[in-house]
Amino acid sequence: MTTTGRFTLPSEENFAEKTKELAELWGADAIRNSDGTHLDEAVLALGKKVYSAYFPTRAHNEWITLHMDETPQVFLLTGRVLAQDSTVDVPLMDSFYEEQLQPNRDADPHKYWEVIDRTTGQVVDASDWTLDAETDTVHIANATPMHEYTVTFLAYIIWDPVEMYNHLTNDWGDKEHEIPFDIYHDATRGFVLDTFRDWLKDNPQVDVVRFTTFFYQFTLLFDEKHREKIVDWFGCSCTVSPKALDDFEAEYGYRQRPEDFVDGGAYNSAWRVPRKAQRDWIDFLSGFVRRNVKELVDMTHAAGKEAMMFLGDQWIGTEPYKEGFEELGLDAVVGSIGDGTTTRMIADIPGVKYTEGRFLPYFFPDTFYEGNDPSVEGLDNWRKARRAIMRSPISRMGYGGYLSLAAKFPKFVDTVTHIADEFRDLHERTGGVAAEGELNVAILNSWGKMRSWMAYTVAHALPNKQTYSYYGILEALSGMRVNVRFISFDDVVSGGVDDDIDVIITGGPVDTAYSGGDAWTDPKLVETLRAWVRGGGALVGVGEPSSLARFQAGRFFQLADVFGVDEERYQTLSVDKYFPPVVERHFITEDVALADGVIEAANAARAIPLSGCGGGQGGVVGGIDFGEPIPNTYPINEDVTLIRADNGQVQLAVNEYGEGRGVYLSGLPYSAANARLLERILFYASRNEDKYDAWSSTNPECEVAYFPQSHVYCVINNTDQPQTTEVRLGDGTSERFELASSAIAWREV
Repeated sequence: MTTTGRFTLPSEENFAEKTKELAELWGADAIRNSDGTHLDEAVLALGKKVYSAYFPTRAHNEWITLHMDETPQVFLLTGRVLAQDSTVDVPLMDSFYEEQLQPNRDADPHKYWEVIDRTTGQVVDASDWTLDAETDTVHIANATPMHEYTVTFLAYIIWDPVEMYNHLTNDWGDKEHEIPFDIYHDATRGFVLDTFRDWLKDNPQVDVVRFTTFFYQFTLLFDEKHREKIVDWFGCSCTVSPKALDDFEAEYGYRQRPEDFVDGGAYNSAWRVPRKAQRDWIDFLSGFVRRNVKELVDMTHAAGKEAMMFLGDQWIGTEPYKEGFEELGLDAVVGSIGDGTTTRMIADIPGVKYTEGRFLPYFFPDTFYEGNDPSVEGLDNWRKARRAIMRSPISRMGYGGYLSLAAKFPKFVDTVTHIADEFRDLHERTGGVAAEGELNVAILNSWGKMRSWMAYTVAHALPNKQTYSYYGILEALSGMRVNVRFISFDDVVSGGVDDDIDVIITGGPVDTAYSGGDAWTDPKLVETLRAWVRGGGALVGVGEPSSLARFQAGRFFQLADVFGVDEERYQTLSVDKYFPPVVERHFITEDVALADGVIEAANAARAIPLSGCGGGQGGVVGGIDFGEPIPNTYPINEDVTLIRADNGQVQLAVNEYGEGRGVYLSGLPYSAANARLLERILFYASRNEDKYDAWSSTNPECEVAYFPQSHVYCVINNTDQPQTTEVRLGDGTSERFELASSAIAWREV
């Protein structure tokens, strides 16, 4: 087994001897610096490939302090203020962090700002309000009493959000705040290019320029208590300037309103159904960003170095899954790995020579402190990523942060040694080729390919109460024996469904980008999907799939006839709903232990209108967690096969639809049992039940990956406990495996 290579080690000043020791132990062939650290000569002399983090738009306060009108800007929405008489004052900076954000008083507020009567939605005429620049307060005249008013104003970002986060996390004290700058301004753009040109000349020892990242930060704004206030890993809010707004108007023929950015307080979250103004701004921004990225990449190559992009920090506008990304000429993309989904987000990026994962935990004091065991997080992170790497390999791995912190934890050091060796062994055995995928699965939403592996996300790898029921589907798929792609509603309307797709998964909460919103008012979308399923396709709906916020044509789910399920929205309460019996056995639940009495209780209650199933508490039934409940879902007729239901809501049902099948699922947080349930749903829905057994495991905590090109397969234990499983091979025979915690076992075929 190879014990060296494919590993990037972070280092820092005055730590050369220990760096050398850990580089040998972990098999590092590359050394990198992290934010706030530098590599000294003794480390550079180790003979490893040298990565250098490079920040094109920060760490040069000597420039930007002389050009403070060229920092990035953002539209901010004030709190709502109630008018009690004909005048009302709106303070701008209440709840915003003044060390990070500062109102732009330079550009004409009456041209670039907006005051709105939120009770009526009407824009207040510019003649009816004034800015008091001394107090950062907007005075509104001719207000309507008992109406609420807001101001949307431009603000300079005067502290780089990521450097600020690192500063606060690591208690950097009196360290000078790094001020970001915006290359949309010609003078600053020239400075950035000249500075990089000089840097390349001054750093001949660097082999890989790790751009961290380029020009525009994802939306990361803090409140007056230094807490995160607005976080959107896909947000384009921090990308505006008067010049950019004027140029957009000249190019697109209409002007972006401030409201187009603050979006009533949603700040264009990726969960919002994307609107024309939002899509146009993304196109405008990505065109500008990519032109300048290409220039930096070309300069890097001309200097004989590789160009690597970090998928994080200022990545906005690069759009790695948008058409044309490969034209940038980047050699590699590296990103932080938080789970299987974020691993795939990196690994599946097209148009680069290799991809690299920065594994967790980050070597920062919020994890590496006395009494904590970072090896627990390290192994958990590895197990999640390993599932995904089997299906879409990354070429390299590494860590970030202060190596001196990690070195104080011997157990963690040993854990990384094991992980690095296993990572290299995986590549050696498979040749870096993905395991076989047996089905082709498409995720259907408003964003499609442009947000591959980015659906159902708010912050990077951090599902919350409103998202985990959906995000778990991506996490399950990230390591499943299927091939995954992302398609949009527009794709289906314009081009139909690709012939090789076996299953489509769609859904999410009503009126979001993932369930589709008004996309379902287009008859062509409904017609196309119905015809595809009737012809033998398989459609899986999750949560509130194909839903419209308004009651249309007697349905809430516009494809209720395909799923066999609809949701009562208090419009048809006078019409009784009847639940068929819950089936005792089904292919989909064959691997799931049934809770005692669930089926009996459900069947006993099935004739009660809308409370058709009892048994179970919350979302967990028989070892399966269906997440946050979708109340009042019901079978549209008694021909539907009801597999799970609880307290008047359908959790899992299947429906024959012509030659195809529809499946309804209320939600699916990630767990081994839930991933197994989804896998069986996909094989059943696509009528591939006969293919299911080959290369499967009887224990859902263990998964099998088959590599036909290498004539090997492996069995992985995805837990921190020993596991036993029977593995069914491709020839119909089986083999028993006893696996230690986190273990992986290899066999030749």
